Amino acid sequence: MFTKILIANRGEIAVRIMKTCSRLGIRTVAVYSDIDARSLHVQYADEAYAIGPARATESYLVKERLIDIATACGAQAVHPGYGFLSENAEFAQMVAAAGMVFIGPPADAIVKLGDKIASKVLAEKAGVTVVPGRIGAVRDAEEAIAIATEIGFPVLLKPAAGGGGKGMRIVYEPGQMTSALQSCIQETQKAFADNQIFIERYIENPRHIEIQILADRYGNVLYIGERECSIQRRYQKIVEESPSVAVSEALRERMGRMACSLAREAGYTNAGTVEFILAPDGAVYFLEMNTRLQVEHPVTEMVSGLDLVELQLKIAYGEPLALRQDDIKLTGHAIEARICAEDPARNFLPATGMITRYAEPRGRNVRVDSGVEAGSLVSVYYDSLLAKVISWGTNREDARNNLVDALNGYHIEGVTTNVDFVNRILTHPEFVAGNLTTGFIAEHFDGDRSKLPENREHLRVMAAVAALLYDARQRSVRESLRPMAAHVGPGTKPKAWNEYWTQFGEDHFAVRVQGNPETRNWVVWVDDHPYQIVTPEFEFYRRRIRVTINGRKQRFRLQFDGSHFTRVAFCGIVREFEIYTPKEWELTRYMPRSEKRSRDNVLVCPMPGLVVDVLVKPGDRVFKGQELVIVESMKMESGVASPCDGEVKEIQVAKGHPVDTGDVLITFVL
Repeated sequence: MFTKILIANRGEIAVRIMKTCSRLGIRTVAVYSDIDARSLHVQYADEAYAIGPARATESYLVKERLIDIATACGAQAVHPGYGFLSENAEFAQMVAAAGMVFIGPPADAIVKLGDKIASKVLAEKAGVTVVPGRIGAVRDAEEAIAIATEIGFPVLLKPAAGGGGKGMRIVYEPGQMTSALQSCIQETQKAFADNQIFIERYIENPRHIEIQILADRYGNVLYIGERECSIQRRYQKIVEESPSVAVSEALRERMGRMACSLAREAGYTNAGTVEFILAPDGAVYFLEMNTRLQVEHPVTEMVSGLDLVELQLKIAYGEPLALRQDDIKLTGHAIEARICAEDPARNFLPATGMITRYAEPRGRNVRVDSGVEAGSLVSVYYDSLLAKVISWGTNREDARNNLVDALNGYHIEGVTTNVDFVNRILTHPEFVAGNLTTGFIAEHFDGDRSKLPENREHLRVMAAVAALLYDARQRSVRESLRPMAAHVGPGTKPKAWNEYWTQFGEDHFAVRVQGNPETRNWVVWVDDHPYQIVTPEFEFYRRRIRVTINGRKQRFRLQFDGSHFTRVAFCGIVREFEIYTPKEWELTRYMPRSEKRSRDNVLVCPMPGLVVDVLVKPGDRVFKGQELVIVESMKMESGVASPCDGEVKEIQVAKGHPVDTGDVLITFVL
């Protein structure tokens, strides 16, 4: 086995690879950009070397520099992780030419399968059904419109290189083609150093199913079940699970055999993933093959008991697969949630900053693959993925409940994340029922909010916990003042219970708290609903609490703001509860309401990033909704639209200018 490998990546995948290497006694070498000098993957590695400035094009994508570091430090192999150069054939060739082993498929297989156009040709040759479309890159928008008219709208523009949903656009009519194609080309060039785009029919409301395969150098090819990756937003997977409720044993075997056939046709070795779409009518179409380890590989590991990174290393070292297809046994169910630095309430715009508080969930059947910790800096230069939370259960509902509970206790402060949005997905009745499609979020959510009313039972237990914490804090204050109380005259008779009003938004509950602080057993009435609650010893500096409610353990995340306000997160619902005594509640009617004011004559930057282009100049007439500035953040480009009709007065940014959330980009004359 190798004794030292270089990991040409960063973040959670670098840490995850290092953990397996550590278990196997393999020394690891990390590389880092200037901004990543204190990152977690640098701390985990046995050796670490600086590789360049923050921009990936000047650091993690510089092949020659990676090869120089690998050879200088004596690494025997290079693991590319995913993203960056993981599907770059030239890099694989350079590693081999330098006398090292590329931990992945051979370069010619990357060319055949990593290129989405070439892989469709190969799939057809292998007898695998492909999505209707034109095989070959389009030259311009005019040709793209002609092809789309031939195969029928809507169509999907896809990059020939790369993956992860970058550079993809749906086009519903000819008028959208020019701008969509231009955006695809620019995004693909930046992410994958390639600009080839092809077109295929857009299959509406399918399921996204993928097959994990392993292949050694001796002709042995295995499939290790499927993963369902239908929960997506902007082509980025958010929740993945294995197995899929839509895949029967017969369909699993059929798809697995197709995946293995394709791998054999391509002369593939190492780990790979063959992606399919499962149409509503039951038809299965080949989508693409990812010639690398997938982000969502842990769900396969959880149900199979295999370490895919370990198998990658053994295959790369030249060992034959010790497994046969009949040895693969899938047990239970696993679900993964991707935790990203983004703001769901602001159209999922990227979020940056320093993580000031960090606490991962723990549990017997819970796994966290993370690349961050308290003090980690989340910048605009790289992908928004911070961590993955994976749960296992004996069945799907068991796994789902474990994951919901884990996310209830996943605490990250300093950077806005999608933790609660993911939990809203997991608790949605249609997800619980397994009714999934790639259009799930668009169908069931309006932005980050479910189209269904919030669960009243969840709101009641949140109010109960908020009121109970307030009651305990008030009791602590009274106890701290007891030594100063008068010791003559009759004492104050303690109340049988304390009454409160909890307000959240325009809604409210009446709450009664009764219990014994010594035994920490409480009865809390929320309106007419009683809850038996057992609490731990209260420690008010903590941001998480685990309590037993009516016999079931539940986790909540908390944040205190002054004496009356408690922010509670539970099962995807986040509410700020105002707690009042009955007398205070009577007085709230006289309190002034806050008003939100907005400035319509300025264009404000909605996210941190770098200005890619300014599409107007002073004196131009613009209209509400018109894109005026293009901002790049975390390898994704977004247009910033005008908030009004007016005339451009002053432009305060230029191409290449770094911007932060709230910065004024343009001012207008209304």
